[in-house]
Amino acid sequence: MMLFYAQPYTISVEGFYFQTIDQYREKIAKLTDSFCQPVEEVELQVIEGGQIDLELFEAWQPGQAGIAAFIEAIDDWSYEDKRDAILAIRLGGYPPAAVIDAPGRIDLTVYHTATLTELAEEFVDEGLFGDIPERLAPYLDFERIARDLQHDGFVEAIVAGERLIVRFD
Repeated sequence: MMLFYAQPYTISVEGFYFQTIDQYREKIAKLTDSFCQPVEEVELQVIEGGQIDLELFEAWQPGQAGIAAFIEAIDDWSYEDKRDAILAIRLGGYPPAAVIDAPGRIDLTVYHTATLTELAEEFVDEGLFGDIPERLAPYLDFERIARDLQHDGFVEAIVAGERLIVRFD
């Protein structure tokens, strides 16, 4: 479970820690400044959490309006949903609002390969470029094939320490 901190923009008010949306709502409702006025704006920070959840927070940047949906997402989404949402926001240009309701419907393909050159080698081995005679195989330029893949929309990424190749379909 993630631990958050709500830091009021009013410097005379001390913030609070929370883990659930109910805790957040209860504590923000009681927060007042030195003039007994409610504190309405806070900066949300992550204090502790799993790597994938931390990266999702960084990509999503939920703010006060989106913290409820974010907490629900980290509780309900699978690792793959979180990974795909991070990739969609970081690399695919998706706004966070587009992935909130449908994380499993992001149109992308993820390859668990570290580099485009390795992916090029895999594609050749799998026959995606047709049958290549053994005598010609040593002459293949996998780095050039990797550059072609990059021009075709394949991108290298790292999510939660895992190196991936991503292509948005």
